[in-house]
Amino acid sequence: MSPSLFPRMHVSLYVSDLDQTIAFYNSFFGQSPVKVKTHYAKYVLEQPSLIISFVEHKDRVQSHFGHLGFQVETPEVMHAALDRMKESGLETREEMGVNCCFAKQDKFWVMDPDGVEWEVYYFHEDAEFNDPRYEMEDQKVQKTAMTEIFSTPVKEPCCAPGEGSSGGKPCC
Repeated sequence: MSPSLFPRMHVSLYVSDLDQTIAFYNSFFGQSPVKVKTHYAKYVLEQPSLIISFVEHKDRVQSHFGHLGFQVETPEVMHAALDRMKESGLETREEMGVNCCFAKQDKFWVMDPDGVEWEVYYFHEDAEFNDPRYEMEDQKVQKTAMTEIFSTPVKEPCCAPGEGSSGGKPCC
């Protein structure tokens, strides 16, 4: 078998406060960085295979960044990660049984100190409609809009996951 063309993904983000960033990501990733230098920290994750580094440079922090996320294999893994975030003291926003990106998902969100949102989700199945909260007239995601969405409580789904009317229509 030939080696993978891209065996590990690398992401680098600018941050405004490296100490706050390290504290957040130690909790989020459940591990410490493998390298910390002046204005720099790097984490190497095995699952998923990811190298993520943070460069402290306040002037380069972007406010029009969408989000990053991890898809997990089972609902139990998602709930275990959610419990770990809560135990770590990270603020979470839960969305269970939602239709996002034309897929039925259970998910939660956390936001890092610079407003980068991380989504951890379990994919149930494809969906024929998208929750209107995820449709934006202006396709540019603005940090203030994301912050407002992040702090708005999500209504409980109108039916349990897996329930619904026939014909692929939503249960609501």
